[in-house]
Amino acid sequence: MSRAILLTHPEVAIDPAIPVPDWRLSDVGLARMRALLERPWIGGIRHIVSSAERKARDTAGVVAAQLGLEPRVIPGLGENDRSATGYLPPEEFERVADAFFAQPEASIRGWERAADAQSRMVAAVEQALEAPPGDVLIVAHGAVGALLLCHLAGRPIGRDADQPGRGGGNLFAFRRSDRALLCGWQRMEQAALPG
Repeated sequence: MSRAILLTHPEVAIDPAIPVPDWRLSDVGLARMRALLERPWIGGIRHIVSSAERKARDTAGVVAAQLGLEPRVIPGLGENDRSATGYLPPEEFERVADAFFAQPEASIRGWERAADAQSRMVAAVEQALEAPPGDVLIVAHGAVGALLLCHLAGRPIGRDADQPGRGGGNLFAFRRSDRALLCGWQRMEQAALPG
C-alpha cells in the first residue's frame, strides 16, 4: 500500500521584517527535523513534494538529503494567502485565523478564502499523487493541511481540524489508492504510521 504523508514544516525563525514565505526553519525546527529522520517509516518515502515557501522547501530538503531524493516544488501547496495583512502578532493572528476557518466563503481582512485555499490545496495534492507508486511526502503548512484533512474526511471546514500545538511539525497520512485517512494529526518526531 502506498501512502501519502502530509507534513507541516516545524518551527520557523519569525522575523516581522522578512516576508512570511521567506522565513527559515529555526534551530528548534531543524532539531525536530533531525529527530524525524529516526522514524522507521521515513525509509519508505519514494517521492517528496513541497510548497514554494522557504520553510517548506527547507523541511523537504532535510528529508530529501537523507534519502538521496530530489524534491519537487508544487506552488499550489502554499499556505493560505495572508499577504493582505502580512505578519500579525500572535493574539491577533489567532483571532483572524479563527474567523478564516469559521467563515470559509468570506475573505477575512483580505486573506484568501478558506474555500478557495482548500480547492487549490486539493488540486495540488492530486498533482503530487501523479508520481509513480511509493510513499509520497507532501510538505506544506498548517492551515491548508487542515483544509485538506477536512476534504479527505468529507466534513465541513472547521478550525477543530487544525494541527495541534504551536509551531507546526505535525503530520497525517492517507492511502494513495482511495484517499482514505490512515491517521489524524501526530507530532512528527513521534509519528507511527499504519500500513
